[in-house]
Amino acid sequence: MTHEPDIVTKINAHYGQLRDAEQKIARLVLDDIGFAAHASISELADKASVSEATITRFAKAVGCKNVRDLKLRLAQALAVGQRFYTEVKAEPGANYGIYDEIKAALDHNARLITEAVIEPAVEALAKARQILIFGVGGGSTVLAQECQHRFFRLGFPATAYSDPMLMRMAASTIDSNDVVLCLSMGGYSPDVQEAAEIAREYGATTLGVTVADSPLAEILHHLVPMEPLETDYIFKPSAARYVMLAAIDVLATELAVKQKRKSREALRRLKHTLDSHKHGEDRLPLGD
Repeated sequence: MTHEPDIVTKINAHYGQLRDAEQKIARLVLDDIGFAAHASISELADKASVSEATITRFAKAVGCKNVRDLKLRLAQALAVGQRFYTEVKAEPGANYGIYDEIKAALDHNARLITEAVIEPAVEALAKARQILIFGVGGGSTVLAQECQHRFFRLGFPATAYSDPMLMRMAASTIDSNDVVLCLSMGGYSPDVQEAAEIAREYGATTLGVTVADSPLAEILHHLVPMEPLETDYIFKPSAARYVMLAAIDVLATELAVKQKRKSREALRRLKHTLDSHKHGEDRLPLGD
């Protein structure tokens, strides 16, 4: 299945080859996609100060069958989100409000992490023969690895998977003694969901950090809920990464406390080994 570039990409790609009059239309379209998607051909021609025939030529020049096809594709592009086509001013200050947004997201989500949510999830993790962590994409891949790093140092066997095929393979080899921990900041992650469904078929317990009432959440035995707070400023990385990391830290801490003797000995060995290697200060972050 081939993927065809969206109309905005096509207009930008063809811009240099367009005639002067057609470039005027291109600028009009890119500056106000909402108007271009819903305006009549005469309204487009009047606003761009060109003829209606030029509008038709422009549509064909950017790979559309006609003006109607152009407007349909513009409407589809607009559905992606207005914030990607309009300028949104950043908050004043050198950090662009990044720290404030992270704090707001963490404060908002802290109320969701209750004892009733955490206790059954930690109970399942503590009893697991092995913990498989599934997460794909630019955020959850890294956090799946982070989760693995939190758990193994406490003495719990954990492996992170982000390759969709490997997730399916791993899910096919487990049983009722194992736990699959699913990570998704939005809850719409078909690869993670399908692998988790396979794991359930073979009796594994599934738990996850994701959005409630999402497709992924519906198939989990235990849900640690999160609510991303996204803004219209698209250049700022999502603060949801910190929300998920905080949930992982809560799970890891509660897991360590639940089996203190096991975790303390694993951490002691880790500290002894690293101090012998690094010769650093006593209060350096453990293993980081």
